[in-house]
Amino acid sequence: MAAFHRRMTAVLSGGALLALIAAPLAAAAPAAPRTIAEDNGSLVMVLDSSGSMAEDDGSGSTRIESARRAVGTVVDALPDGHPTGLRVYGADRARGCTDTRLVRPVEPLDRAAVKRAVAEVEPRGDTPIGLALRRAAEDLPEVPEGSWGRRTILLVSDGEDTCGTPDPCEVAGELGGRGSSAESPGTLRIDAIGFQVDGKAREQLECIARAGHGSYYDAPDAEALARQLQRASRLSADGYRMEGERVTGGRTAGDAPLIAPGQYTDTIGPGEKRWYAAELGGPADSAADDLAVTAVPQPGVPAASMDGLRLTLVRDEKYRPQCGSTWRYFGRSAGAMPITAAVSRIPSADGDRACDGAGRYLLTVERRSQAESDRGRWPIELLLATEKPLAKGTVPAHSEPDYGAGGKAAPLPTDPPRDIEGGTGFNDARGIGPGVWRDELIPAQTRWYRVRVGWGQQLRYDVEFGNEPTVDGPAGKLTRVSTEVYGPTRVPVQSAGEFGTGALYRGEPAAVSNGTVPVAWTNRWESATRAVPVRRAGEYHIGVGLDPDAAELAENVAVGFVLRVAVIGEEKAGPEHGAPAVRERDGERDGGAGREEAGAARDGSGPGGAGWSGPAVAAAAGVATLLAIALAAVYTRARGRAAARAGAAKGGGADRAADGTTEGGAW
Repeated sequence: MAAFHRRMTAVLSGGALLALIAAPLAAAAPAAPRTIAEDNGSLVMVLDSSGSMAEDDGSGSTRIESARRAVGTVVDALPDGHPTGLRVYGADRARGCTDTRLVRPVEPLDRAAVKRAVAEVEPRGDTPIGLALRRAAEDLPEVPEGSWGRRTILLVSDGEDTCGTPDPCEVAGELGGRGSSAESPGTLRIDAIGFQVDGKAREQLECIARAGHGSYYDAPDAEALARQLQRASRLSADGYRMEGERVTGGRTAGDAPLIAPGQYTDTIGPGEKRWYAAELGGPADSAADDLAVTAVPQPGVPAASMDGLRLTLVRDEKYRPQCGSTWRYFGRSAGAMPITAAVSRIPSADGDRACDGAGRYLLTVERRSQAESDRGRWPIELLLATEKPLAKGTVPAHSEPDYGAGGKAAPLPTDPPRDIEGGTGFNDARGIGPGVWRDELIPAQTRWYRVRVGWGQQLRYDVEFGNEPTVDGPAGKLTRVSTEVYGPTRVPVQSAGEFGTGALYRGEPAAVSNGTVPVAWTNRWESATRAVPVRRAGEYHIGVGLDPDAAELAENVAVGFVLRVAVIGEEKAGPEHGAPAVRERDGERDGGAGREEAGAARDGSGPGGAGWSGPAVAAAAGVATLLAIALAAVYTRARGRAAARAGAAKGGGADRAADGTTEGGAW
């Protein structure tokens, strides 16, 4: 702890951390355009051009002039080629409730064309918001079957609807997929920005956003309008990129679809339970089976503290016994963000327990939602990954359930930071290595990174936020910055003791430390949830998030942060006891890493495959394998019991239910 404080003091002194974080970020300048991910959605802005937009906004400009500049800033920051259009209402006639027009179709982004179109708009008439929303939904291209591209309507208004019919809140509920079916999940999102509004106008815009499974942003002045427009549009373009085969979970166990090792997508509604079936092998065929589910709500939609996912894995025989259960919840009511839960079926070393045998297993995924929470369907991504056993005669190294050299006081890199842009999710996570990295977050956004960690090594990192200008000064609204680390098969590695997953943030320096124990095959038989998922060499994922309510705090569009990453320990060539260290030769690793990656390419192993490869590892195993693993298990169990007793004596340790399942909050 003392070492950590010394390091933070050194970094923060003289404004060093602020300089590191803010150097590439200019508050008034738009972000550099990026390249759009394929099939990642489309956007149509709906701009109020009614008579009130000709009024002075208090900055010496009219509201429409400020809106034009804000739209220009938005298109400069959107990714290259992102399908973007512009619709206006109230621009053509002094009176009329049918006055809405598409001034720029939803096509691959042409920045100059959008700016020319908005420059020609003059405020004149009424405010037919309901009709404009309905027409805007028709402007957006249909999402191809099997695609998860997001369709976003971004409404900017300085007042309430003046026409009454159709009711804009009812239209938003209709378009946003309220009551939609599993087969037609409704991927449209409606965000609303209130420009200098209050009272009934603000209430109506908040209702539109809530019904349309979007967010409401308040813009009291021209600067806030530009800021909130950029945030909403970039969240639309940078949404979690879903991948996987489409599947529809059963309503009951009897109609559960059979899934094989791989990745799948589905949707789930509030209070709904989905069933899936899998044929899992016995100890001779499988050393572990992981089922990880990531739910992807629309960013920032209302979510209660205890909303989340509950996963349960059971044998097919009368749905008993229970082989694993977990509940992951948001833990706070700041708004929804991606959340991942996982259950694992790990055969015992003896191979004689009820959940060890081969056969048909059932997974249930249940979404828990409070009545006041978002009612839209959530896309979910389900990964089933299977590890093959060790080869005959292989004795694995002993377990490593403690942080040891990778604790909070571990030294981290102090190199100059390198600018990167994290991925939108697991599928496009940015690959990084040890070093110092600099990125930024929009409120409600999560950035994703992947770091390779070998046998005997452990991941250790800090996420550091510096001074950030705030809307109402440094003593303003509190929000939260968060992080979490996941194993190669997306099983969350729950922090314990000295590490946490989040910190309060109000625009002043804050840091979150996290990491893993060393990677060891026999960690699978430990009791601590910080150790069980750390049983496989490969790519570990880091997620870094900023709560949605930071939109009420931060003055800049995005908040900068520094990520310091270390991979601690000497990499071993394999999981076996006494494995030699990996050698460096001509700048390339010679040993377990290269062979493991090559093996994965050959036999389809890896997170979504059925294999596991590496030194002294083969595709088959038998009785001799179980005997060899049992030797290590004796040691592991003894350590596990001792650790459990020590934890109980201290009143600490991981929260576990009587049947060995885990429960915990998500970040």
